[in-house]
Amino acid sequence: MPEIRRLPASLVNRIAAGEVVERPAAALKELVENAIDAGASRINVKLVDGGLVKIEVADNGCGMSAEDIAIALERHATSKLPLELVGEEGAIERVRTLGFRGEALPSIASVARLTIESRVRDADSGWKTVVDHGELREAAPAALPPGTRMTVEKLFAQVPARRKFLRTARSEYAACLDVVRRLAMARPDIAFKMQHGDRKVLATQSGEALTDRVAGIVARELKDNGVAIELERPSPAGVMRLTGIAGLPTYNRGVADHQYLFVNGRPVKDRLLVGAVRGAYSDMLARDRHAVLALFLELPSEDVDVNVHPAKTEVRFRDANAVRGFIVSGLRQALSTGDRRSASQSAQGPDRGAMARWQQEPARDEVSPALASIFSRDWSAPQSRVSEASQAWRAPQVDGEVIAAPQGRAEEAAPLPEDAAEFPLGIARGQVANTYIVAESADGLVLVDQHAAHERLVLERLRAAGAGEAAARSQALLVPDVVEMDEVDCDRLEEAADGFAKFGLVIERFGPSAMLVRAMPHALRKGDSQALLTDLADDIAKHGQALLLEEKIEHVLATMACHGSVRAGRALSVAEMNALLREMEATPRSGQCNHGRPTWVKLSMEDVEKLFGRH
Repeated sequence: MPEIRRLPASLVNRIAAGEVVERPAAALKELVENAIDAGASRINVKLVDGGLVKIEVADNGCGMSAEDIAIALERHATSKLPLELVGEEGAIERVRTLGFRGEALPSIASVARLTIESRVRDADSGWKTVVDHGELREAAPAALPPGTRMTVEKLFAQVPARRKFLRTARSEYAACLDVVRRLAMARPDIAFKMQHGDRKVLATQSGEALTDRVAGIVARELKDNGVAIELERPSPAGVMRLTGIAGLPTYNRGVADHQYLFVNGRPVKDRLLVGAVRGAYSDMLARDRHAVLALFLELPSEDVDVNVHPAKTEVRFRDANAVRGFIVSGLRQALSTGDRRSASQSAQGPDRGAMARWQQEPARDEVSPALASIFSRDWSAPQSRVSEASQAWRAPQVDGEVIAAPQGRAEEAAPLPEDAAEFPLGIARGQVANTYIVAESADGLVLVDQHAAHERLVLERLRAAGAGEAAARSQALLVPDVVEMDEVDCDRLEEAADGFAKFGLVIERFGPSAMLVRAMPHALRKGDSQALLTDLADDIAKHGQALLLEEKIEHVLATMACHGSVRAGRALSVAEMNALLREMEATPRSGQCNHGRPTWVKLSMEDVEKLFGRH
């Protein structure tokens, strides 16, 4: 029988390092979080070759004594877990610091050369300790300002099996920058500086407003193309609070890398939260586009478990459905008000590539024959004669051929009203290709896709009229459908059955590996029950008891709206066009159709003047 023995401490630390320090960005995250928990108001980060050669984190926090440094290098030693939370009666879930397991420093020291220099604020001098891949190399007094400086060098130099799996310096630098950016967003009260080699890559001031800090880090234009989030809702143990900034649907990216999510101040990459964001934007973004946002969820410690992942990038919620619903409804509410704001501030501008394709008429030295015939007329004739001439006018002859006069409809152009600024989409001036409405606003030219716009309006009318409830009415099946499924999927569906019944889907267990469908939502009565239950089971497995069925009903409403809307190719009167514009201004989310495409674009007067060389 193989002998059971205790592993050496050095090997234990290396194994632990595999969970905590898999790359330079992970080590950097632990060090910066330590600086934050130490009460620092200023944190400086320096990297060499993406952290592969060197990582340095300096702060002005509370500092450590020589004894504190020695204990910090032992496994499972921490200052972040108060005594009242330790023991059988303790409640470790109430910990509010970013880290508390006490494994980071010994893990890093076991796979790199770690230098700790620290001085307590009231001490006359500091202390320096150097540990090289688990071996103590130096411990002596040091002269330095109050605070702590951590330096990590030669990461995985003696662990070639781990070193060869690291990426290029550029890739590791990108991961390190992402870590610092996320932590800097979470703490706008702290000043962060980051330097890569000789180049400064990040600098923030302490005490910034949350929206200013996020926009400064993500993109300056986010502040003008986003809406602030400030919402609260009761939770099982208190109150949930959601803050941050969410980009308007028209301001989006092709990848989801610009979505920053935080739970109780911790940056997380949680599937439930990502799914909630996707659900909130579901009918406002195309499938291949992604929202830009930073959301900060605060909730009682008893309602969330942050200790389910070694790096604490994932969390587990006590009531996952309530959290998802809170985020989805909160984002939709904020975006519905932000959509009207975006119109008044011209956030939705023309595509620069499209602008570049505008054609400019080349200059002429000679007047064209057609223009010459116009300018050769006797415009000094009495007004009645001019009017008669204009009515009887025919196209001039050029080279003996008759040019057919262009035909079109026109109505008298009313002047812009004095309160034009209150109508961001302007006054209708005409229609192009029986598809696009041309309107003049107080500050530019507006083009509206009439079908896309009306499609959104019809959908919002259906929602407001309670069409969602009508669509959810049950349609009892004459012969219940028996759907055979995996037993685990049946367990998930059975647990969620009461929730589905609220939307008109009535199901019950039918043996170990089958579900019985007794009724379908009225709008889905002709749907495939097998495919529906399979999708629902998959969604529950991925996101918990999510709102997929409700989203399916929303899709049905969107389809109804599409068929009931003004089609492209239909001629509209000026009155109809103006009515459409006014309703768009008063309707939430009217800036995007039900498929995520824009319903209107605005060309500012400055852009128009540039086209004609007037700038």
